[in-house]
Amino acid sequence: MEATCSPCGLLLFFFIGLYASFQCCATEIDANQTAWLFVNASQISATKIQQTMFGISFEEINHSGAGGLWAELVKNRGFEAGGQNTPSNIDPWFILGNESLLIASTERASRFDRNEVALRMEVLCDEDGNNSCPAGGVGVYNPGFWGMNIEQGKTYKVIFYVRSLNPLEMSVSFIGSNGLQTLATADIIEADVSNWTKVEVLLEAKGTDHSSRLQLTTTKKGVIWLDQVSAMPLDTHKGHGFRNDLFNMIADLKPGFIRFPGGSFVEGEWLVNAFRWKETVGPWEERPGHFGDVWKYWTDDGLGYFEYLQLAEDLGALPVWVFNNGISHNDQVDTSIILPFVQDILDSIEFARGDAASTWGSVRAAMGHPEPFDLRYVAIGNQDCGRKNYHGNYLKFYTAIKSAYPDIKIISNCDGSSQQLDHPADLYDFHVYTNAKSMFSMAHNFDHTSRSGPKAFVSEYAVTGQDAGRGNLLKALAEAGFLIGLERNSDAVEMASNAPLFVNANDRRFNPDAIVFDSSQIYGTPSYWMQHFFRESNGAILHNSTLQANPSNSLIASAISWQNAKNNKNYLRIKVVNFGSNIVTLKISIDGLEKNKIQKTGSAKTILTSSNVMDENTFNGPKKVAPVTGPLENAGNKMNVILAPYSLNSLDLLRNSYVFQVTGSNSVQKA
Repeated sequence: MEATCSPCGLLLFFFIGLYASFQCCATEIDANQTAWLFVNASQISATKIQQTMFGISFEEINHSGAGGLWAELVKNRGFEAGGQNTPSNIDPWFILGNESLLIASTERASRFDRNEVALRMEVLCDEDGNNSCPAGGVGVYNPGFWGMNIEQGKTYKVIFYVRSLNPLEMSVSFIGSNGLQTLATADIIEADVSNWTKVEVLLEAKGTDHSSRLQLTTTKKGVIWLDQVSAMPLDTHKGHGFRNDLFNMIADLKPGFIRFPGGSFVEGEWLVNAFRWKETVGPWEERPGHFGDVWKYWTDDGLGYFEYLQLAEDLGALPVWVFNNGISHNDQVDTSIILPFVQDILDSIEFARGDAASTWGSVRAAMGHPEPFDLRYVAIGNQDCGRKNYHGNYLKFYTAIKSAYPDIKIISNCDGSSQQLDHPADLYDFHVYTNAKSMFSMAHNFDHTSRSGPKAFVSEYAVTGQDAGRGNLLKALAEAGFLIGLERNSDAVEMASNAPLFVNANDRRFNPDAIVFDSSQIYGTPSYWMQHFFRESNGAILHNSTLQANPSNSLIASAISWQNAKNNKNYLRIKVVNFGSNIVTLKISIDGLEKNKIQKTGSAKTILTSSNVMDENTFNGPKKVAPVTGPLENAGNKMNVILAPYSLNSLDLLRNSYVFQVTGSNSVQKA
């Protein structure tokens, strides 16, 4: 290897060592290959990438929200998960005390009209006498979502509703996983709870246990009704109810948009279990919750339509509201009677965008957000194109929404990448789940798509199957190649997001995913870290680039100009995926810049790779496969860079700023 091939001293030795131990599918490693990349960084070739190009797709799947991003610790807080018929199953609630001490069941006795089920506890023991209660009392406890993460020094707000004909004496406690250690406790004494009474208490933890439980106990004989039991940490993001570590993980991706709440979760296996936005707004105690029959678990809908809009605002991302269009996986509403569903969605848009004095805008204002949300995109259904009533239903929704809100961009479920749509749309939805080789080859899927019709919204893409494992390097690299292809075709593709976003390690309904967590731990898969390479692409300047390689089917590259908001420095970023098993010497030539526009110092190279293409991250090794950044010492208009086998590479070349007119834009851009 010639000395001129070295991109940066110390990193070279690291990458060569990495290559020497590299395990891959190939049976033999050939001699190093050479490729050429030509970048035209002049103003003539520059185009602006949409500010919404890369975002996130959130679905209530894998307990992403309930037991995940939504920080509620109590599972089945309203005792509704067993259904409206009583008596019903109160899982995961457990009874403390045997049948001679306590009888617990459900009754339709709640104070809330939309969730009628409450828990009735008949306490048979007393403080003294022949049938005295145990020292710790009797009652119920809830382990939450595979254990509650209670941490020393943190404060938690516990709220519950209670009714009893007798004075109330009850202890509310966080108990360790062994059932013995008391982490926090408070005694509730109320002389009169003959009517439903809201009890609110703050508990400060005196110890830490990541698998704790919430416990409500008494030693007084009588009948006690309980309902809507909630426990939330006080330190959620901005007090909005989002678990901080999970919020920060997605915020670090700098998403241009967030698509919600699905996915198949929107449709339901049956319409009776589809996501109904009106049931998810207003006071949390009054929300009935529903069974998500696609992913087979109950959600109390604490994370509802309002919270999704709030999440988008907190992220600085545009919301993309995916609504049910009268179609589930197994039943459909005929177009002749779809108008009530259409009105329901017009109401949802008024909730998001309407004045605080409007019918549904006032509901939003009462929830603490008098100003409208910035809703600009709606998707009519999810993966419903081809179903019997989709076309007719779609047109009813489209016409009504455009009439009331002409600026809203409407997304069709039908694919317009290979042929024109037969109905009006601003964007069309494109989903792809496939193996790694196919995903990488799909980088060219939009090369020949018409530029005159609606643009693509690639709202779900992922490598799945054996290639993907539980989220390995191979998956990440194939998806990176696909994204570079989308970036290069940003005049035909407006938005793109990976799916699914989250998975609770205790409930892998769909695999693999970008972010893995449990009650207290979190890590990003290689696909998550891959998406960091595209964070600065939103709103960046795309340059023409040409790659010449042999073989060329294992490399793909793009070039953008972007500005670092933290230091206002300007960079030319070249991203390259080497999807092959060989080291490649990439000879880069940058035209269209005046001499010395690229500074000799201050440039960097970031690489995502590992010693085995099937490597994954875990709780014990959360960054086994994660980006590594080092200086790029030979930055210039002409340079050679070594690409490790199976690697994603980003070269950020520090440049002197200059101003030019972007093609197709009326604004002056600084690059």
